[in-house]
This record gives sequence, structure tokens and C-alpha cells, in this order.
Amino acid sequence: MNVFQIPWLELAIAGSLVGALGVSRVRDPLAAARWGYAFTGAVFACTFLAWLGFYLGTPREVVEQWSAQPHLFGTVLFAVDELNAPLVPMIALLHFLTALATTRTKMRRFSFSWSLCSEGIRLALFGCTNPIGIAVILIAGTIPPYLELLNRGKPARVYAFHMILFAVLLVVGLVFADVDGHHRTQSALATVPLMAAILVRCGAVPAHCWITDWFEHASFGNALLYVTPLAGVYAAIRLVLPIAPEWVLQSISIISMVTAVYAAGMAAIQRDTRRFFAYLFVSHGSLVLVGLELVTTTSLTGALALWFSIGLSLSGFGLTLRALESRFGRLSLTRYHGLYEHSPTLAVCFLLTGLASVGFPGTLGFVSTEVLTDGAIEADLYVGLAIVLTAAINGIAVVRAYLLLFTGARHQSSVSLQIGARERFAVLVLAVMILGGGLYPQPGISTRHKAAEEILKDREGRVVPAAPVPHEEVAAKPD
Repeated sequence: MNVFQIPWLELAIAGSLVGALGVSRVRDPLAAARWGYAFTGAVFACTFLAWLGFYLGTPREVVEQWSAQPHLFGTVLFAVDELNAPLVPMIALLHFLTALATTRTKMRRFSFSWSLCSEGIRLALFGCTNPIGIAVILIAGTIPPYLELLNRGKPARVYAFHMILFAVLLVVGLVFADVDGHHRTQSALATVPLMAAILVRCGAVPAHCWITDWFEHASFGNALLYVTPLAGVYAAIRLVLPIAPEWVLQSISIISMVTAVYAAGMAAIQRDTRRFFAYLFVSHGSLVLVGLELVTTTSLTGALALWFSIGLSLSGFGLTLRALESRFGRLSLTRYHGLYEHSPTLAVCFLLTGLASVGFPGTLGFVSTEVLTDGAIEADLYVGLAIVLTAAINGIAVVRAYLLLFTGARHQSSVSLQIGARERFAVLVLAVMILGGGLYPQPGISTRHKAAEEILKDREGRVVPAAPVPHEEVAAKPD
């Protein structure tokens, strides 16, 4: 037995849940933070080894020999495959860096035990391949954010309404769906509720208000960790894409495209940094959905690559905004703040991560946006042009926010507002990954291309293809 035959994914899920229980019993905030760093770091190490073992070719059957899942569930629910292999360590890394970048002033408001509990739920979700298991974990994952809003004394009605709607639609869709694929056609009673559930969870227009409300009232760290992994996109790939007919996918694509353009425009005119970030996130998440539902190998590869890219870049962007908030409080975008002199490192990270999210050349986002645009133009020219327009507006929004926050009259302060060592480490790790992925993108794109081929192969075996247009009809059409 070698080290890669150990079921590291199971250990990561169990470790985060055990860590949540252990940290919840520590009353001193500083001690809780130290234990939080240790547990999130150990969980990230486990997920990294799971990812490494998968790409080194460790057979799944060998790993399952040492698994406790058959004894607990009667089957294997959690496993690493081509789709989730890079996503699982990415989620663990984001939790580790967010915990590490939490300043002393935020430690009393950032619950490390709830963060570890949420991390366990997210790792279980992204490691699960069973449709029923995914649905159960998705619904369970909506509870910790609701409790956080209650604990903070913030209004939770908007969030609760949308999550209850999401849960009801998801359950109704799965009740009528043939998730095992015994039939190659699905009832509209299954596909329409599933489509609506995915759109609500992803914050598509007009159900986007729960995301802006969530960022408005939750702690920035937990808000960031809840939305940036794009759990709704994962559900779309596992639950909808394999069984949905083409008209359902086209409907999701059209609604997502409208959402992407609308949210980009809203991000460009926001007067508050949190709402600006929320709309920027909604726009990018919708672009990923657009690429998925075009159902071509190129567009799907671009969407999967963009998913990973914005997971890193928007997390770095959010951590930079969070670091600014911890020093200057909530910042408005109605005047120039002149913060560059106090925080030049934050200014550079803000611009780098923001531009990476919109596909600036030399960054990880550039190649993924390029592949997504090429795939969209192959499928539909107007969708490709809309993606370019969305990226341009998002770029304008990022540059506008940078100019308002970091330029203008110098901010006067009698205390040092420089970035701390742990914050610097967190944002620099993400910056190195963004630039490294941009300068050497081939390995990442290759893995996403392979995952896209497997998704389409699975769909071809479970869905009746659209009827081709008869040759006589094509020939009869006027030029």
C-alpha cells in the first residue's frame, strides 16, 4: 500500500467535520483561530493528495478497498473523477487562505467552527457523484448560512425564501426524473423544475437578489466561501446536463446570457463595494452556465476552465476587498478614497485578480475566456458577441472600482494600514496561481477538455439526440 491508495477525500471530509466540533469547544478567539488554521491546512493537504493520486493514475478500485463508505452507506458516494479532481483542492485551498487572511479584528465575528462545518459540506458535495446524494447535500448546505444570518441578527427572509424555493423545485424535479438513465427521454415535470432550481441557486435574473442580499448581511469571508465554488453549476452538470433535452439547455443558456449582461451593467454602476462584487460574481457565474449549456466540446472546455479560473481570481479579489474593509470599514464607490499610498500591495492584488477574472492577457482567465468565446461563436455568433460584450463591461467595472478606491486625494491616517503577513501570503499564493496558469495553461486546459469529453459522452448515452433536419428541407431553403 502506498500513500496515494489512502482515501484522502474521505479523510478531508471527516477531518473538517471533526475540526468543526473541536473548534466549537474553544472559547478563546485566538486559540480557535490557531486550531482553525491547523484543521483547514490539514484538510487542504488531504485534498491535494487525493488530486495528486488521481492524476498519477491510482486505480479507483484500489482506493475503494480502504474506504469506509461501503460499510457506512452500502455504496461509494464520494470519489474523485475527471470533473471534480481540481475543484476539491481548490475549495479546500480557498477555505484555508480565507481563514489565514482573517485579521484579529475579524476573529470574533468569523466563526472558524462554522467555516469548517461548511467546508465539510462543500467537499462532500463536490466529491459526490450520486444524484440523490448531491440533492441532499445541496439542501443541507443552505442551513449554515441561514443560521449565520440569524446569529448576526440580520434579516434572513430573502435568503430563506429563495433557498426554500430552490429545495422544493429540486425535490420535485428529482421525484419525476429518471436519474438512473433507464429512459432516454425525460418528462417536462422533471426537467422544468430542475432547470428552475439551478437558475435560482445560481442567481439568474430575476432570482439574483438573494446573492446581493447575502453579501449585504453576511460576513464577507463566509459570503465569499458560500458562493465562489459555484455549487449551482456543479448541480447543473451532475443533475441537468446528462438528462435534459436541448430546449431546456437552450432556455438556461438564454436566461444565463441575459443575466450575465445585466449583472455586468449593474456592477459598473454600483455605489457600494459589496454589491459591486456580488453583481460581478453573478455575471461571471452566468457566463459559466452559458458555456455549459451550448453543449459543444470547445464551449464546455472553456466553461470548465473559466469555472476554475474565476474560483481563484474572484476569491483573491474578494479577499482583497475584505482586507480593505477590515481597515477602512464599508467603502462606497461614490468618491475617490486615495488608498494606494497606505496599501500598495492590496492595490496591485486588486487590479491583478480583478483583471484576471475578466480574461486579461497573461492571466489564467485569458485562455479560459478565449476558449469559451471560440466555442460560443462556433455554436452561435450572437452568443459569442454577447460574451465579449459582458467581459468588456466587467473590465470597465473593475477599473472603475480600482480608480475610485486607490486613486484621488491621499487618505489621512495616524496608524499603519499596511497589509499583514498572513494576508500577504494568501493573496500572493492566489496571484502566483493566476499568473502561473496564464503563462503555462496547457495542463489545466487538457484536463478540462478531457472532463468535457466525458460529460458529453455520458450525455450521448442518456439523451435522445435532436432529430436532424431532412436533406430535402435544407435543399429547399432559399439562399
